[in-house]
Amino acid sequence: MMRDLIEAARKVQGQFRLGGEHFSAGCVAAALRTEAGNVYTGICIDLACGVGFCAEHSAVAEMLKNRETKIAQIVAVSRDAVIPPCGRCREMMLQVDKDNRATQVILSEDRAVPLEELLPHRWY
Repeated sequence: MMRDLIEAARKVQGQFRLGGEHFSAGCVAAALRTEAGNVYTGICIDLACGVGFCAEHSAVAEMLKNRETKIAQIVAVSRDAVIPPCGRCREMMLQVDKDNRATQVILSEDRAVPLEELLPHRWY
């Protein structure tokens, strides 16, 4: 089941330019599967002013639009690799639903760990 989620993310990944030379989107993509079995994807937006966001945020927003909060699995991919979520994304997933501490974060095609392992000393 990890490979199909990686493939879902790869389908939407692909960097493209936005309104200026240093503005782009899509260099990282994410896919998540909810506890209900639905898959949502997202892409990053990279802007010079710092108001862009990560691909995981985009995928979580799609999930929330459908009134779901519990993530069973999540993955992020760049052009060449599966990449772990940044600290901001890790914290966001936990704050969306405390049960997401059990979310399986895919770190490679054959390895996943619970989000709780990536946030061992939560602040709340």
